[in-house]
Amino acid sequence: MSFSQSLWNANQALFQSTLELPFNQELAAGTLSRERFCHYMIQDAHYLVAYGRALAVTAAKSDNAEGVVQFANAANEAVVVERALHGGFMRDFGVTPEQFAAAPLTPACHHYTSYLLATAWSATYPVAVAALLPCFWIYAEVGRDIHARSAKDNPYQAWVDTYASEEFHAAVRGVCATVDRLAEEATETTRTAMHAAYKDAARLEWQFWDSAYRLADWQGPLR
Repeated sequence: MSFSQSLWNANQALFQSTLELPFNQELAAGTLSRERFCHYMIQDAHYLVAYGRALAVTAAKSDNAEGVVQFANAANEAVVVERALHGGFMRDFGVTPEQFAAAPLTPACHHYTSYLLATAWSATYPVAVAALLPCFWIYAEVGRDIHARSAKDNPYQAWVDTYASEEFHAAVRGVCATVDRLAEEATETTRTAMHAAYKDAARLEWQFWDSAYRLADWQGPLR
C-alpha cells in the first residue's frame, strides 16, 4: 500500500462523514438554500487566497525543481479560481464585491487557513505537503460523489462540475505521488507527523462544510 493510500484509509470514516454532511447532501440534491451557498462561496474565496499563500510557501521549501513548479502552479491556480468566483459565481448569485470585502472569515475558515499557513511556514516540507493534501483530495472526491448523483437541473451544477473535472483529479494524483516519494525518504517520526498533519486538515475540511451549513460566525451558528 502506498503511503498516500494509508493516509486515506486511516481517515476513511471521516471522509464518509464528510459526504453525509447536510451541506453536501443538499448541494447534490439542488435543495441547498441560496443563503447557505453564498455564505460558503464567500468563505471559500477567502480560503483560496490563504491556501494559495500556503502553497507558495511550500513551493519555496521543495527539495527539487519539480516540487517548486508543482506547488507554485497550484498556488497560481488557487488564486485564479478565487478570481473566477468573484467574476462568475458571485456575480451570478448576487454577491457584490463590497459584500465579499465586508464579510470576515468565519471561525472555521480562520482556523483552517491559520493552520495551513502556520504548518507551511513552520513544519518540514513533507509535513507541509501532507497538510495541503486533504484540500486537493477530499474536495475532489466529494466533488466526484456529488457529481455522480447531482439532481437534474441542479442550480449549483456549474460549481459541482469544477471539482469533478479530470484536471482537478490529475492535480490530486500529482500531490499524492509527491507525498509518497517524500514518505519513502522520510524517518518514521516524519511519517507520523505527516499522518497527524493530514488528519488535522481533513478534520478542518469537515468543519468548513459543517460551519457553512450552520451559517456559523463568531457569535455562533445562526441555524
